[in-house]
Amino acid sequence: MASTDEPQPTDRPVLLVIADSLSYFGPKGGLPADHPRIWPNLVGAELDWDVELIGRIGWTCRDAYWALIGDPRVWAAVPRAGAVVFAVGGMDTLPSPLPTALRELIRYVRPPVLRRGVRATYNWLQPKLSKLGRPVALPPKVSVDYLEQSREALAQLRPDLPVVAVLPSVHDCAAYGRVHSGRDRAVQALRAWSARTSVPLVDLAEAVRDNIFSGEANPDGIHWGWDGHTAVANSMVKTLQEVR
Repeated sequence: MASTDEPQPTDRPVLLVIADSLSYFGPKGGLPADHPRIWPNLVGAELDWDVELIGRIGWTCRDAYWALIGDPRVWAAVPRAGAVVFAVGGMDTLPSPLPTALRELIRYVRPPVLRRGVRATYNWLQPKLSKLGRPVALPPKVSVDYLEQSREALAQLRPDLPVVAVLPSVHDCAAYGRVHSGRDRAVQALRAWSARTSVPLVDLAEAVRDNIFSGEANPDGIHWGWDGHTAVANSMVKTLQEVR
């Protein structure tokens, strides 16, 4: 007789979300993946689906592709997935006058006193140089290329699997000089890719703009408050119901 402690299989579809921190940060900071008020779980509750949220702060479309091909949690979720959402691309559009690789490597600098000095210098320069507006963290052409590689990889395994992507959010973030001049070019590239592939796009900016500038969002100026998560969830449910 099988042990009752063993996990039981379920027929519930999985909403697989590969995301940056916008999907799991609230008005006061980062939250666990099972928090009921972040938008992926609001969507899961509305559709009566399980949710698998794969994400990390600062992820771009490139990071989403690497997660797709390299994370075994993704491999486990794809066979049961009712849909896959690539909730990335906003980080790609932010000004990154200092190399992204430099930011990623700061954590590895030793000794600690040198690491703190490098981080302080980076944090001092970033908002000042961001006012240039360029370059962005990932050019639109590269972002779209990684999204297309991700879509093709899923299509080889599950040709019938709905895929949804997003248009970048907006921000009022001092750390990026309150500059977001890279968004328009990214939106154009994403809309062109959507037209070619029929991948629907949820416009995060349209959903969260009021929340970001309302004073109810996260004080960092980039992550949303609860009204933002609810608005994104509503838009995402509507899109998923149309493509299921």
